[in-house]
Amino acid sequence: MPLEKQEKGRTKFIFVTGGVVSSLGKGITAASLGMLLKCRGLSVRLQKFDPYLNIDPGTMNPYQHGEVYVTDDGAETDLDLGHYERFTGAPTSRHSNYTSGQIYHSVLSREREGGYLGQTIQLIPHVTDEIKESICRLARPGVDVVVTEIGGTVGDIEGLPFMEALRQMALDVGRENVMYIHVSLVPYIRAAGEVKTKPTQHSVGRLREIGIVPDVIICRTEKVLTKDVKTKISLFCNVPPEAVIDEPDVNDTIYEVPFIFIEEGLDKLIIDRLALPAGKRDLGPWPEVMEAIRNPEAEVDIAVVGKYGELQDAYKSIYEAIDHGGIANRCRTNIRRILAKDAATEGAGALLGDVDGILIPGGFGSRDIEGKLEAVRYAREHGIPFFGICLGLQCAVIEFARNVCGLEGANTTEIAPETANPVICLLEEQENVREMGGSMRLGAYPCEVKDGSKAHEAYRTAHVSERHRHRYEFNNAYRQCFEDGGALFSGINSERNLVEIFEIPTHPWFVGCQFHPEFKSYPIAPHPLFRDFVRAAVVAGRKKTQGPGRE
Repeated sequence: MPLEKQEKGRTKFIFVTGGVVSSLGKGITAASLGMLLKCRGLSVRLQKFDPYLNIDPGTMNPYQHGEVYVTDDGAETDLDLGHYERFTGAPTSRHSNYTSGQIYHSVLSREREGGYLGQTIQLIPHVTDEIKESICRLARPGVDVVVTEIGGTVGDIEGLPFMEALRQMALDVGRENVMYIHVSLVPYIRAAGEVKTKPTQHSVGRLREIGIVPDVIICRTEKVLTKDVKTKISLFCNVPPEAVIDEPDVNDTIYEVPFIFIEEGLDKLIIDRLALPAGKRDLGPWPEVMEAIRNPEAEVDIAVVGKYGELQDAYKSIYEAIDHGGIANRCRTNIRRILAKDAATEGAGALLGDVDGILIPGGFGSRDIEGKLEAVRYAREHGIPFFGICLGLQCAVIEFARNVCGLEGANTTEIAPETANPVICLLEEQENVREMGGSMRLGAYPCEVKDGSKAHEAYRTAHVSERHRHRYEFNNAYRQCFEDGGALFSGINSERNLVEIFEIPTHPWFVGCQFHPEFKSYPIAPHPLFRDFVRAAVVAGRKKTQGPGRE
């Protein structure tokens, strides 16, 4: 259904599409736009549509999709929402990510309930109307701009309903309230020593066939474009020369991208085109962040021990949060990706003997669990700063149970249902769950932090809220046994009496948490636990260089 006329002139809409190939970094582009508009005093919300038919990415293979990002309201979403929050600080929610599966499910459910009064359900108008309604759910009073990214590439058959909905949006709310930004690859042919504009011309041609004329073309390239190349793109793609924007590959950090856009005048172009009530640009702490990245005063090696060590996107928010901890400490963080299976076969000492900190991220299943336990043991016995997240906490608990408390065969019932010492067990509300997607303990829950603990030293408050994604928890039947062995349960969800944070007070820095703090870490506001973990690694690194080597 078309939007009501009174909606005109309120929230403005920016649509980000991609051309030529996937993985161009549209998410970082959209997030950078949001950051620049926010720095102009505008209220921004960001959103992504994914054309695949899965209801959400919660059951998808990390090799295909990367990490699953979780919002406060418990939505399992695309990893680009992490970029949105990290760049802008603007909250995301379940309305910030929709898949084709969700859109079709909503339409068909409404049809079965009689909501369409017997109409024949079609892609146009029913599916496209649902897409438009999903866009406008973020266009609340007080929101100046909604930035919507469309996953995939122009010309993908599964993306056509989304493109049609974007075309219709200009009719519904007025072309003056809509801006189309197309991100396209401008490849450099090394043998010829030239960049080629033809793929971008064809990509924009496909957009125009759909009925969308881009206002801005952002050129992803490994070479800065010359004026002649920009003029050629301008001519053949029918956009002004100043609307052809360079986005070359960055060297140090993705947080350089907004500064490139400032040099290209993109924020001013958007503000003028949409007649936004923007103020003077105020970058706040961002220049200090960039200074800390470019001119660190220390350097540490952090090992991330997981089963997807070779896969960058599987632990995307983890890697980013480690870097944020480095920013807080004016420190360069060199992340060493260690496959857990290698820690089991080659020995933890061979792989971790010279690192300054060890982190075990979240995950599921029994694969390579013994390698993670070896990494935990090595960190505990050698005084190396350790941070366990979700499954990482559970591994720390299992290792402590076996090797400190003497609980033979201690394990999680996820891996060993018949274990004699189930120190990790299924959450009570999960016992009758049969569907896999969207059924875990998801979203933000409160945690009470114990005074005098490493966690309290980091948070500097007794009350925090953190995001969760898990089915298993610490078994409270073993709490006294652990405390007798020297463990400290420094974070508790008092509503359910669930252990949220586990520490070893006699260790320089050994902390495990059941939640996912990486989802609430930002460059300008690093998460307290990551900040202090990296700080402990810096201290450990200095001691390592000043004292005897580790075994």
